[in-house]
Amino acid sequence: MTARHGIPGATGVHHVAYTVPDLDQAVEFFTKVIGAELAYIQGPVKDSEGDWMTRKLAVDARATARVAMLRLGPVTNLELFEYTAPDQRRQLPRNSDWGGHHLAIHVTDVDAAAAYLRAQPGVRVLGDPETITDGPIAGDRWVYFVTPWGMQMELINLPVGTPYERQTDVRLYPPEVPWSSYRGVS
Repeated sequence: MTARHGIPGATGVHHVAYTVPDLDQAVEFFTKVIGAELAYIQGPVKDSEGDWMTRKLAVDARATARVAMLRLGPVTNLELFEYTAPDQRRQLPRNSDWGGHHLAIHVTDVDAAAAYLRAQPGVRVLGDPETITDGPIAGDRWVYFVTPWGMQMELINLPVGTPYERQTDVRLYPPEVPWSSYRGVS
């Protein structure tokens, strides 16, 4: 019998989470510009008498948070936090920094999506879209962009049939259906 590796019972990623400087601004951006659907906003979450925030969330015991959960397309949940904490660092990490991150949005046409984002107030598209011409993801078309508060994101179109698929049975999720065809997204 082969030993199974990994977390027992794990079935997938439920959500990704980001801390933002202004929850209302971020929710508006993700719903109006990106096309997400707001599920709920909660908070402030705080523990005025103990160290629950430290024990459960590894933040200062005096921290408070407002939280929003959004749905992006058919399978992605995005949780946004706005914290207030005495020891809070307010610099966003670069991709090269430990803890650096970005959120990649699959689109059917990277050029059209980049043009749309260039017209959005405060959004900065980092150069022109590029196509990877060799390697395991040859055919991938992508470009990075930055939200009005500095969060790094990516537009990507990774077509079915990229070279890595000839070497493994593992498949990366290719969302082929536009978000707008799902309930609640307009």
